[in-house]
Amino acid sequence: MHEQRPSPDDDGLPPEPAPPVYRGYDPAPPKRQGWKSAGGIAGAAALVFAKFKGLLLVLLNLKWLLFAPKLLLSFGTLFVSIWFYALFFGWKFGIVFVLLILVHELGHYVTFRNFGITASLPFFIPGFGAFVAARGPAPSLTIEAIATLAGPIFGIGASAICYGYAVSTHEPFWYAAAYVGFFLNALNLLPVPPFDGGKIAGTIDPRLWIVGLAGFLAFLTFYGVWSPFTIVMIAIVALGAIPSIIGLFKGRVDPRLAGMPIANRWAIAIAYFVTIAVAVIGAVASHITLPAGTST
Repeated sequence: MHEQRPSPDDDGLPPEPAPPVYRGYDPAPPKRQGWKSAGGIAGAAALVFAKFKGLLLVLLNLKWLLFAPKLLLSFGTLFVSIWFYALFFGWKFGIVFVLLILVHELGHYVTFRNFGITASLPFFIPGFGAFVAARGPAPSLTIEAIATLAGPIFGIGASAICYGYAVSTHEPFWYAAAYVGFFLNALNLLPVPPFDGGKIAGTIDPRLWIVGLAGFLAFLTFYGVWSPFTIVMIAIVALGAIPSIIGLFKGRVDPRLAGMPIANRWAIAIAYFVTIAVAVIGAVASHITLPAGTST
């Protein structure tokens, strides 16, 4: 029988078990990585920047923060207008009606921007439509007239889409929407300030303002649409038209008118009166084709 002699360090006790080794645990102290660690961190940072540099650039460019309130204001007034018209005519008409107005105003906005003129986003006034304000005068009356006429042209185009859809579906609602769109754009083309037609007429012949004012009063008398809203509209037209007409008799007109080429004035006049004709024809066509018993 072989006898195992104890070693000098053996105290006669059984040997202690080895400490457990856990996954991810290194009992040895970490070694210093030096420049390798710094290089790894820099590489990871570079990778993150490469993947998200587009987002970082957007966040660092704070111009969008200046544009956001304007966008919120424009869309805020749009939704308030939808709510306002929906109270009287229902949500469906309120949405379509405001969208028709929006297309009209986008005609102004897009055209101004295409000519390099800064313009505000459409701002809606419940019950009184909307407007787009150009920042500063246009380089010429020709450009100003084109941008002004673009609104009714866009609006008539949107009304024509409603009419085409009405013809294909025979739904009275879309006939009514087309009629309202054509009619309001035709009314807006009356050659009297502050309507679009008044600004366009000023580039053709300012004496058309007198005709436009008479036409506006004749329209109110013929249709008999007298209401508090009508009184407010008369006041707005009076504030815009009367000072302009008085200034006309005193010889105060836009000085740019004298330098405007005759050919441009004729071209604008033709486009203006053709647009009026299309709007009137569209209103008559959509009104006649309305099914019996449908009110507008």
